[in-house]
Amino acid sequence: MRTRAGIVLIEDNKVALIERHRAGLDYFVFPGGGVDDSETPEQAAIRETMEELGIEVVIRRKVAELRFAAGNHFYFSVERVGGEFGSGRGEEYSADPNDPTEGIYIPIWMPIAELSQHENIYPTEMVEIVLNMLPKRQTPTHRSA
Repeated sequence: MRTRAGIVLIEDNKVALIERHRAGLDYFVFPGGGVDDSETPEQAAIRETMEELGIEVVIRRKVAELRFAAGNHFYFSVERVGGEFGSGRGEEYSADPNDPTEGIYIPIWMPIAELSQHENIYPTEMVEIVLNMLPKRQTPTHRSA
């Protein structure tokens, strides 16, 4: 069983995702990865964000703890404090793009309005969690005179 940690980064009504093409499949994942023995899930989320996206973040709060047969996944709402999006240099980027078992990683910004239109965002539970993180639109109240 492996513990994993990921992030939810929202800017300008878009969420940061990793577009994956691997073993003939095309899908999206939230940035993150395995928690090393010497680190907390929060530390792993910060490290993985730098490796995968090339940006520095601070944790704002835990937004989800998902339990899977393969291990627990922790997700944190984060705020960017430095770096350049898309400049990650983690081991993922040294993979052979022609090897279908390794595939490719592409950091993207997906408009939040499009999240529910995709069935291939993993873990799927995170789509609803992200949508529920957004402020609810207020409906105007009308007063009669």
